[in-house]
Amino acid sequence: MQTKIRVLIAKAGLDGHDRGAKVIAAALRDAGMEVIYTGLRKSPEMIVEAALQEDVNAIGISSLSGAHMTIFPKVLTLMKEKGMSDILLFGGGIIPHQDIEKLKGMGVGELFTPGASTIEIVSYLKTYSQEHLA
Repeated sequence: MQTKIRVLIAKAGLDGHDRGAKVIAAALRDAGMEVIYTGLRKSPEMIVEAALQEDVNAIGISSLSGAHMTIFPKVLTLMKEKGMSDILLFGGGIIPHQDIEKLKGMGVGELFTPGASTIEIVSYLKTYSQEHLA
């Protein structure tokens, strides 16, 4: 029996645009996943602590403010410090292609840019969970 995928969706830093994060959260819930939405303006420390407390399988960060090259690496560092190597960090937003490649090289999973479909994101998480949570 497969366990339900638990995903934390987070908005970090001063980014106050949360419509996309809420759409993704709803799509993941509709696909049968348990979703915890942190709300706006969370620090990397708050995101990682919430992920630990909620025992999630994945953390999804929405980044529209241009701070992705600060936020994602900080979250990754905190995850490593807390022994969370089994949790997927993925995200989306306004992220230039060259930065996507750098972040993936650091260990971030898929990064979805504007126009990505919710079906694509759901499929990614389901495939990841089949490969890593079985």
